[in-house]
Amino acid sequence: MLVPRVKIIQVLAVDPVMTADGSNPLISVQPNALKFVFELEKPSFCDLKVVNNTEHYVAFKVKTTSPKKYFVRPNTGVVQPWDSSVIRVTLQAPREYPPDMQCKDKFLLQSTIVPPNTDVDDLPADTFNKESTKEIQECKLKVFYVTPSSRGNSEDEGFKSYSDQAPDSNSAVQRLKDERDAAVRQTLQLQQELDFLKRRRHRRNDTGFSLKFALIVGLIGIMVGLLLNFSFSSSLSSPAAVPTVETTTSPVEPSTTEGIETPL
Repeated sequence: MLVPRVKIIQVLAVDPVMTADGSNPLISVQPNALKFVFELEKPSFCDLKVVNNTEHYVAFKVKTTSPKKYFVRPNTGVVQPWDSSVIRVTLQAPREYPPDMQCKDKFLLQSTIVPPNTDVDDLPADTFNKESTKEIQECKLKVFYVTPSSRGNSEDEGFKSYSDQAPDSNSAVQRLKDERDAAVRQTLQLQQELDFLKRRRHRRNDTGFSLKFALIVGLIGIMVGLLLNFSFSSSLSSPAAVPTVETTTSPVEPSTTEGIETPL
């Protein structure tokens, strides 16, 4: 009786194709479980590909039962119609082994439709609130730890099962390469735009410096011109020097008044 119960729980936990109400999912997740190579004092990561299966803009949010153990980027985002996004989940460097290498951590991926051209910064705080009237779908993901020695076997088994389930594997690989090339081109384009903005800012700074320098030189020129004009005007308004004529005068002998009495 316990075996079928465990199977039912596992299907509900990791199957991202069917929602709780049986409706078609807004987004699909690949892979359907998180697997980390467990090594002491070494971090490990797992990438999740989120694909938008609708013609609407779909916002998603990632939650976990152990937020201190994992680093999720981006934990919130908006996927355009028929587009995809990659979420990287990083397991922080563990310090001890879990009992029997069993992990009880779980992840929850919520998704909902948002208005067209919505950016992640424009999402309201209650976007993923279950009490709202909008439809919010949830996808549960389990976490598994694998040892480095068993990693090669698990990868071979995973590749074999993937080949059995997807006969056209070459087209899938090519599609992944195209997405990688598109991401590289987008990164280069963003880098070019950043360099252009830096050069534009530098040019603005240079223009401001030249304008200040021109104003200072202009003020100095005006002051020098005023000083020269003032000195030139002063030299024109000063009287001409009058030549001096030397005149010689003979000394006058003082008159003698001896012997003359002044009447009283």
